[in-house]
Amino acid sequence: MAEIFTVSIAEIAERLKLEMIYSPKDPAELFVADNDCNRPGLQLMGFYEYFNAERTQICGNMEFAYLASLDEAIRAQRIEALFATKIPLFVVARGHELYPEMIDIAKKYEVPIARTQESTTAFIAALIGFLNVKLAPRITRHGVLIEIYGEGVLIVGESGVGKSETAIELVKRGHRLVADDAVEIRKTSSVTLVGSSPDNIRHFLELRGIGIINTRRLFGMGAVKVSEKIDLIIELEPWDSNKIYDRMGVDNEYTTILGVKIPSLTIPIKPGRNLAVILEVAAMNNRQKKMGYNAAKELLNNLGLEMDMKDTVKNWDI
Repeated sequence: MAEIFTVSIAEIAERLKLEMIYSPKDPAELFVADNDCNRPGLQLMGFYEYFNAERTQICGNMEFAYLASLDEAIRAQRIEALFATKIPLFVVARGHELYPEMIDIAKKYEVPIARTQESTTAFIAALIGFLNVKLAPRITRHGVLIEIYGEGVLIVGESGVGKSETAIELVKRGHRLVADDAVEIRKTSSVTLVGSSPDNIRHFLELRGIGIINTRRLFGMGAVKVSEKIDLIIELEPWDSNKIYDRMGVDNEYTTILGVKIPSLTIPIKPGRNLAVILEVAAMNNRQKKMGYNAAKELLNNLGLEMDMKDTVKNWDI
């Protein structure tokens, strides 16, 4: 069963600058678990088929114009029917004044009410964007996440293979560290993964023989980043002379995380290989491929050769 994530109403109010009109208890103890929201125009007219009571409800000009057209008794009845579903949060957009019965009914059913001065559509866009990140499915994986030329590169491999040493060399070359050791990966859309570091170890990096360092304090604010989209996964492994490594780059390798397919590479390591430069080239080459250029295909075309390209997919979700 998938884990359910929540975000407190206090955090929503702080991030989106909401004015709390009524809360049955401390907003930090009230939570939203659905990353979608709803404008309850149809519900105020009495239609509740397919209605999801776990979503945040937002009322703007249209809903208030309809409520103003009703007599007081019917308006109270329609509002009570909506609040009786125990919605997690009711937000009034465009700074509308609440009808007196709204507060009374909210107290009866313990429904928190907040208000924003933003337009309804602008607030909905901001709310969904915030909830998509906070409530995204997530996993934590051992590795290092670093931004290289704007590409988020997740470096993985067995302990002691040299991930952190490579990361510190990349930081010295002007790139930015996102996470070391534990990378929290969130699925923010059907095609996007975003990685970050757990709060308690953010910006810290372990170097064997030296110990723990604080990358931000040692190299400055320009050397770190809070989160980054994952564009490429690179697995480092000790060089195996009996293994055949890809020298052309014709075939495509992918790794599936939370149902999202990410390009991946396996890079063998041995003394003398400059991993920082290799990862820089890998990041730039990955960007070229996203823009439609593949050097291996061009070379084969220049040689008059044709070769079938195949995809290899490794699934981390299993």
